[in-house]
Amino acid sequence: MDDPLIVVALLLVAASATVAVATRDPARQALVLAVLGTVLAVLFTVLQAPDVALSQLAVGSALTPLLIMLSVRRVRRPRRKKETDR
Repeated sequence: MDDPLIVVALLLVAASATVAVATRDPARQALVLAVLGTVLAVLFTVLQAPDVALSQLAVGSALTPLLIMLSVRRVRRPRRKKETDR
């Protein structure tokens, strides 16, 4: 195991987690969360846990940000009035 590589991965995790917390816009937060998930997957790979890294890559980097983006889109979309509401 390479200790400097672990330190770099931990610093990247800390930096991306800080940016995720500091970001105010939900759409940008979802993108930063995807980056954080990828960095965590790299950290798990460095720590020799490839099964956890694959799970993190699938859920933390792809699925969770996608669901957040879809939710933000749904909330921000203006509602149309039906013809019966006139």
